[in-house]
Amino acid sequence: MKLISRIVWGILFVVVFGLALKNMHETALLLFLGYEIKSPLALILLGFLMSGFILGVLAMTPTLFRHRRELAKQKKTIHKMEKDSAALQVARSQPPPDTVVGA
Repeated sequence: MKLISRIVWGILFVVVFGLALKNMHETALLLFLGYEIKSPLALILLGFLMSGFILGVLAMTPTLFRHRRELAKQKKTIHKMEKDSAALQVARSQPPPDTVVGA
């Protein structure tokens, strides 16, 4: 399975690299306020791809921290429950104390 995955990634890389080489003509990206960026199309697309990746990771960050916080709380709860269960088992395994009736 690992070999097939590497082959697929290799083919994908060759296709994308080939497209990048075929699209090396200069392209103008018109921005607001009259700004203009002239660069090869492949570099502009790579820039947008990386920007999307970074924005996606930043968008996931709050959710990731929330899940980690919940996981830490659940681990504490599990540890406390295991401790209580062990204490209860020890209490059950000991014989009941002798009680003197009518002494």
